[in-house]
This record gives sequence, structure tokens and C-alpha cells, in this order.
Amino acid sequence: MNLQQYKDIFLNGLWKQNAGIVQLLGLCPLLAVSSTVVNGVSLGLATTLVMTLSSGSIAPIRSYVPNEIRIPVFILIIAVLVTVVQYLMNAYMYGLFVVLGIFIPLIVTNCIVLARVEAFASKNDALSSALDGFAMGLGLTAVLGVLGAMRELIGKGTLFSGIDLALGDSAKDLVLHVIPNYHGFLIAILPPGAFIGLGCIIAWKNWLSLRAAKKRKDVIAPAPIDGGCSPATH
Repeated sequence: MNLQQYKDIFLNGLWKQNAGIVQLLGLCPLLAVSSTVVNGVSLGLATTLVMTLSSGSIAPIRSYVPNEIRIPVFILIIAVLVTVVQYLMNAYMYGLFVVLGIFIPLIVTNCIVLARVEAFASKNDALSSALDGFAMGLGLTAVLGVLGAMRELIGKGTLFSGIDLALGDSAKDLVLHVIPNYHGFLIAILPPGAFIGLGCIIAWKNWLSLRAAKKRKDVIAPAPIDGGCSPATH
């Protein structure tokens, strides 16, 4: 692959085929743990790590795995990687591990992970597959971070609440109290707030895409000729 193809893979993962707001995959953890920036980004980064390693691991062996058992083999590799991530978080980020709970092992069954392995890694080389997994995971992480920021800011008036769970007690000073003496807006941090916030992000993304498409159309539109008449009238 050339440099442009690698750029396209990265752009697809971050924007054009974003798993959270375009493909709408992995919505269960996306909606469940995005009540704060820290929770959302932490699970997103864990998923990104699993996607990068699983795609990069499966691509080199894709031609050796019989077609009849490829899905069980793929899931087994993903499960091993998720277990490693789970044990590492349990050892070094126990507070965050407890907060995220069941959603860490559920990365195994997250449809975005298996979907990218099946759709891309099983048909491409290791480097391209690893980059695709990284870009897709990073795109999902960005959505989790933005949604978490929206919900936390509106629901609590803070940003980075709970960052000490990931970085230790010394990181408590990093919590930003954006709205002092704020009493909170409960619906923002409840499940309905997740659906409303995600809907707003999807609408924003679609609006940007439509505006960009309109600009491209205006640029390539033929200029009027012969006193303002369009070519179609001649």
C-alpha cells in the first residue's frame, strides 16, 4: 500500500466510517460508560489496544485458518488479548477497573472488534490491518470522549471527574469544575442523556458531511456562459 492508502484508512476510521456515529457499532458500551470523560476514554483506549493487536495478529495467519473455523479462531485471539488488558487494568488501575466492570470483558463480544477483523484484517496485510484497527478504535474513543464530556459537563458541571482512578490520587487536582456551585442535571448522566447526546453528535456529523458535499458540488459546477445561460440550455 502507498501513503495515500494509509491516509485513507486512518481517515475512514476517524471520520468517514466512524464506528460510533456512522456504522453505529458497539453502542452498548458507548452509551453505558460515557457518563464521564474518564470512563469513556478509558474504555475507548482499551478497545483501541485490543483492536490494533487483534487485527495485526490475525492478518498474518489469515491464509492458514480454514474458512469453517475462522470466526471461533478470531474470537479466541480477541478473548486472549482482552484478558491481558483486563488483568493489567486490575493490577495497575483497580479503581477504574471496578468502575468499568463488566464492560471490559465484554470487549470480546463488541461487534466493532470482530467486524473489523472479519471485514478488513482477514483480507489485508498486517500493517494495514493494525492501522485500520487503531484508527477505528481511535474514532470510537473520540466519540466516547466527546459524549462523556457533554454528559459530564451538563450533568455535573465538571470535566475529568474520576481521573484519579486512572492516574492515582495525585491527579485529583486535574478535575475541572467548569460550573461552580452547579447542582447538576440528572438526566444527562442517566441512559436517556446518552441517547440524546449521541443523537446530537450524529446530527452534527451529518450536517458537516452535507455541507462539505455541497461545497464540493459548488466547486465543480460549470460556470454560466453566453450571457448567463447554462450549458444545458444550448
